[in-house]
Amino acid sequence: MPDSDIATSTQSMTDPPRTEPSDQDAQPGDVQEAPQRNQGGLADIAAARAENPTEGREVVFDLDDVMVSYNGRPAITGVNMQVHNQLVTAFIGPSGCGKTTLLRSMNRMNDLISGAKVEGTIRYHGNDLNASGVDAVEVRRRIGMVFQRPNPFPKSIFDNVAYGMRLHGMKDGLNDRVEKALRQSGLWEEVKDRLKQSALGLSGGQQQRLCIARALAIEPDVVLMDEPASALDPIATQRIEDLVDELKTDYTIVIVTHNMQQAARVADKTAFFSVDIDNTGNRSGILVEFDSTSTLFTNPTDPRTEAYVTGRFG
Repeated sequence: MPDSDIATSTQSMTDPPRTEPSDQDAQPGDVQEAPQRNQGGLADIAAARAENPTEGREVVFDLDDVMVSYNGRPAITGVNMQVHNQLVTAFIGPSGCGKTTLLRSMNRMNDLISGAKVEGTIRYHGNDLNASGVDAVEVRRRIGMVFQRPNPFPKSIFDNVAYGMRLHGMKDGLNDRVEKALRQSGLWEEVKDRLKQSALGLSGGQQQRLCIARALAIEPDVVLMDEPASALDPIATQRIEDLVDELKTDYTIVIVTHNMQQAARVADKTAFFSVDIDNTGNRSGILVEFDSTSTLFTNPTDPRTEAYVTGRFG
């Protein structure tokens, strides 16, 4: 494992997701009008995105014939792909194709699910994440995760961000670290005068950015995001997308999304997953195509990908 301080989101792995208040009830500092976005077709949005080649970039994740199963039943099979440093990689595909299952295998969150098993090899900076002797807690310190619905702790805004640092004994410069994480998440100006107030009083979009700040507080190497904007309104969604684009200058980001326009807007690389049904009727997810986002949306090589991105199925 690299020696740099890298950390997981310290969101509770057991607390149920909360239902957040709507961003329609504007909070101080919330933007009321979103700037005009490219509303063209997927191909137009993707084609307009600047190419960020992988040549010369370090391979952060190397997945070799990965299969994840629950109680012996495969959820996703045969995944081979590489995720490169400081790029945004999106996972798209219909429901039930194993996107989130694969994402959770990339920081061993599936270890927390009874009956889950990962086969094949997932290398992180060349190290087998599932090798004997690898500390899963340390893995999750280095590879953060932001969940679909924001779930701030019933604590102050400050204590939410500081929670992970305190947990891992990183108490030096705590105030500065909290401010840095809140600035990185684009939340500092909105909350700097109410850090001791409950995080539960924030709007839904602010809560999600707080959870992102909590993930960034210990300077992770990677941030995994599981549909981070699916529960948010369009204004809050745009802010999350803009934030993702900013964060990739410092972090490697993998994002699961059902919103193909979102993938076209934020991702440098996109993986399309679908569902395979065997001759006994069992369903499992498969990786169909993985390429630069512009190529996948404008010139896919697999007819299943073309059918999905053009809306003919899924």
